[in-house]
Amino acid sequence: MTSSYAAAGVDIDAMNQVLRAVKQRVRNTFTAGVRGDIGAFGGLFDAPGRDSLLVASTDGVGTKLKVAALAGRHDTVGRDLVNHCVNDILVQGARPLFFLDYLGTARLEGPVFRDIVTGLCRACRANGCALLGGETAEMPGLYPRGEYDLVGTIVGTVRRRDLVTGASIRPGDVILGLPSSGLHTNGYSLARRVVFDQAGLDVSDRFPGTRRRVADVLLAVHRSYLKPVAPLLGDRAVRGMAHITGGGFPDNIARILPGGTAAVIDRSAWRVPPVFRFIRDRGRIAADEMYRVFNMGIGFVLVVRPADATRVRRRVPSARLIGRITAGSGGVTLH
Repeated sequence: MTSSYAAAGVDIDAMNQVLRAVKQRVRNTFTAGVRGDIGAFGGLFDAPGRDSLLVASTDGVGTKLKVAALAGRHDTVGRDLVNHCVNDILVQGARPLFFLDYLGTARLEGPVFRDIVTGLCRACRANGCALLGGETAEMPGLYPRGEYDLVGTIVGTVRRRDLVTGASIRPGDVILGLPSSGLHTNGYSLARRVVFDQAGLDVSDRFPGTRRRVADVLLAVHRSYLKPVAPLLGDRAVRGMAHITGGGFPDNIARILPGGTAAVIDRSAWRVPPVFRFIRDRGRIAADEMYRVFNMGIGFVLVVRPADATRVRRRVPSARLIGRITAGSGGVTLH
């Protein structure tokens, strides 16, 4: 007999069955600090030492989820979410400890849920981070059928003496940029409007200027910068770091600039990937707006002393010189 709740759109038994199916994948992310098991009301994790700080951040995948739904591909968005959050705490020198996710949907679809969790688990393992728990909510009438929202919270740790704040940045320092894998998880409302509405492309079409399909370009996984940057954590050469997300270069670099400084970015220092050039040209979007909405091919920046730049670039070969710190009032100028 079908329960009244199931008839209203929420099937508790079906949800529990799906959750049981992914438990072992979640357990495979557990690290040495995890205490307890899946199913408790709260996840348990060992506290770091007294000389350490906890660093936490929350974010979501945003309207990139719309592209995942169009393409019928849901195994990448969990990786996007974890990697984005890892980068957000990495800028302060923190390594991740554990991650919590929230999935809200009209109706829990088993295969879609398993793909999402598979992506979450894959990224957690790659970043040495435990998927400690989460929440899955079915809310028919709030979410459109076939759509969902995915958000997450990460907690990491950094030794007090290794905390990176940007406070020691000074005029004369140089800015190094690390390449992105694509749009990452920002600017998709504008990108979708240009790609699908104005250009009339389908997810199965070839993306102009590339040999890849539209779905492959737009669903390219948000890159985690933990592995390339990890050798620099605790190195006094790094004076500041920024994750280039919503707000692009002007807003994100400005967040780490101390008083009396400004930043100048040389846009000719790297080649902007085709996806951004197509959105700019087809959408007739001004260059300044592009660099504020999108990462334009640079997803993470490091600020270092000039004398340390060569050594840092040897340790992070993908880093390239893209700008400098000047005297100023906190602005970011793009030349």
